Amino acid sequence: MVEANDSPQMEIAEPLRRAIGDRYLTYALSTIMHRALPDARDGLKPVHRRILYAMSRLRLNSGGGFLKSAKISGDTMGDFHPHGDAAIYDAMARLAQDFNVRYPLVDGQGNFGNIDGDNPAASRYTEARMTTAAEALLDGLNENAVDFRDNYDGRLEEPVVLPATFPNLLANGSSGIAVGMATNIPPHNIEELCNACLHLIKAPNARDETLLDYVPGPDFPTGGTIVEPRENIAEAYRTGRGSFRLRATWSVEDLGRGQWQIVVTEIPYQVQKSRLIEKIAELIQTKKIPILADVRDESAEDIRVILEPRSKNVEPDVLMGMMFRNSDLEVRFSLNMNVLIDGRTPKVCSLKEVLRAFLDHRRDVLLRRSQHRLDKIDHRLEVLEGFILAFLNLDRVIDIIRYDDDPKSALMFEDWSLDHPRARSESDYKGPRARDGEPSLTEVQSEAILNMRLRSLRRLEEMELRRERDELMAERAALEDVLENEETQWKKISEQLRETRKLFGQAHEYGARRSQFGEATEVADVPLEAMIDREPITIVCSQMGWIRAMTGHIDLARELKFKDGDGPRFIFHAETTDRLLVFGSNGRFYTLSASNLPGGRGMGEPLRLMVDLPNEAEIIDLFIHKPDRKLLVASTAGDGFIVPEAEVAAQTRAGRQVLNVKDNTRAAICVPADGDHVAIVSQNGKFLVFPMSELPEMGRGKGVRLQKYNMARGKQGSLELDGGLSDVTTFNWSDGLSWSMGGGKTRHEPDLTEWLGKRAGVGKRPPYGFPRSNKFT
Repeated sequence: MVEANDSPQMEIAEPLRRAIGDRYLTYALSTIMHRALPDARDGLKPVHRRILYAMSRLRLNSGGGFLKSAKISGDTMGDFHPHGDAAIYDAMARLAQDFNVRYPLVDGQGNFGNIDGDNPAASRYTEARMTTAAEALLDGLNENAVDFRDNYDGRLEEPVVLPATFPNLLANGSSGIAVGMATNIPPHNIEELCNACLHLIKAPNARDETLLDYVPGPDFPTGGTIVEPRENIAEAYRTGRGSFRLRATWSVEDLGRGQWQIVVTEIPYQVQKSRLIEKIAELIQTKKIPILADVRDESAEDIRVILEPRSKNVEPDVLMGMMFRNSDLEVRFSLNMNVLIDGRTPKVCSLKEVLRAFLDHRRDVLLRRSQHRLDKIDHRLEVLEGFILAFLNLDRVIDIIRYDDDPKSALMFEDWSLDHPRARSESDYKGPRARDGEPSLTEVQSEAILNMRLRSLRRLEEMELRRERDELMAERAALEDVLENEETQWKKISEQLRETRKLFGQAHEYGARRSQFGEATEVADVPLEAMIDREPITIVCSQMGWIRAMTGHIDLARELKFKDGDGPRFIFHAETTDRLLVFGSNGRFYTLSASNLPGGRGMGEPLRLMVDLPNEAEIIDLFIHKPDRKLLVASTAGDGFIVPEAEVAAQTRAGRQVLNVKDNTRAAICVPADGDHVAIVSQNGKFLVFPMSELPEMGRGKGVRLQKYNMARGKQGSLELDGGLSDVTTFNWSDGLSWSMGGGKTRHEPDLTEWLGKRAGVGKRPPYGFPRSNKFT
């Protein structure tokens, strides 16, 4: 139980569960209605509506002067929106950003941010006024078009909703997150929305699919190409939930001599250009898109992002297909049309329901404005009748004003009939006859006559009054027809929509459609080798792991330059289309593209920076990848197996784990499995030969025992291998085995029957002339 002390005399006790539930529900409803979800009628949240109303009170019309943004946000906060001025200014600044809002409602002067994601300048440095679109939302606000309510402290009144002459909810879209619900509505084209509304007026029962002929899809302020199929768009608009695939707009720019580059001129909606370029640069650095060489931002006021291919042989469609899959050049914009119906009820609406809510609102506005105008006309007609009476009985009116102590009451109760003693001539107007206790003129008419200026006492003025009365009577009849006839009401609304369509159509600055439609043609990945010019190179890798690719096939015995304390380790001929395999002592294989290696003018780059090879791991071998070959891999513990080379190629920097090693064991050998027998030698000089058929073929694992080693006591008293694996090679039994003796000499042993045994044997002393290094090469 909890107790709430509102006063010393009163205590309220209620269960904790109910207290928390009631308060959380109050918070949730406040968030939904007053912060996160827009109103379906004017498409605005309270903060935006209050900003525009505060600007209208400051008379910041589109054709007038600008005012400091600090003043606008301050007035909004002080009079209508009691929240932080920073939040109010951020909301106002977004209404001025033409890359965020399809039809900006605020005309900003100064730095209001940019598409790179830079923040606007402080409110004291910027100025603002309303746009024509904002004025269209406020049109009729002073004609009792909508209800008003008290502001937060009761000093002033604010509109509950704006009249809105166009469906702003769909035109500018909206997004927000509430408690347990969210909304995300893309922007659309006003001309298309007006066409859909006109069709909905003619055919109230129109199908959702038919509306797609008028509103084919969103129209984003940053343009782009919508590649979502029409049936998916129709389903999204029918249910109020779905998504749209949006791609950047690009073209190929010819640079001559077969060279070209891609120019991106429009990026997807709500994608920050600077962040987009950073991610593309990261893709280049990590080699995730190897056919992309560089990205540059050459944008000024317009978007111009340059994508440079690595080779002129690359197909532009293939490059952009990879870019769409791996970067924000293609995004998916989610549709969740969750809005407040009548400002109170949250509901996920279809396109038709949102347009119907707007049309119903326009009808309410029309009726209220018509009734307001009718009341004004009735008041004016009443005054005109009094003026006309005064002009026709001018002498009597002057006498009353000059000589009567209470001219107002005298005018009201005067008998204006012709047979009255005070009638001056036959030409006097035969006005109303005063009855006992009843006035012949109203108080409004008498007050108007008394306030009439002397300069108005002209014959011409009487004619103007009669003309004005006749015009008002005709307008009154038309208004009564509007109020009484529903068909006339919709006809009037249609005329207003046509005017709005003309105002914000093709002639308007933001009128033309920006987002186009296309098909999402998926381009299959092609091998990198097919896109790279095939040229000879020489791969050079030093003992410290610095790698480079020298142009052409140079003499492998040629003396090369290395860093101090470094020297050659791997050097072999290759081609730019080759892929290289790196085998580490951690048992992992890493893949490199020969075309991505640094040139041979310098010392190269550390291989560890190109792949994720740990510092404690050593490079065991480096060679050209041949997918149709098999490899024999083995560890220092004498375990190994056969693995197809096609299965060891890695697609990422992290490589592929093939040989499992642990504790002090390391990967030691990787040789091609070309022959039918295996020759193995240990560090303590034991030589063994066995058939290769005894080795299993695996994709990953520890392998099987190749050679047995004895255990011995180490210096710390622990058991360690006595020697371990030194070298392994494969050969054909019929050809015998050859090895290098140093000094350019080799020895060939044609018959190895003496050393032939079973796998996992200890072996014997090596043949005569075998190197003391216990290495075959």
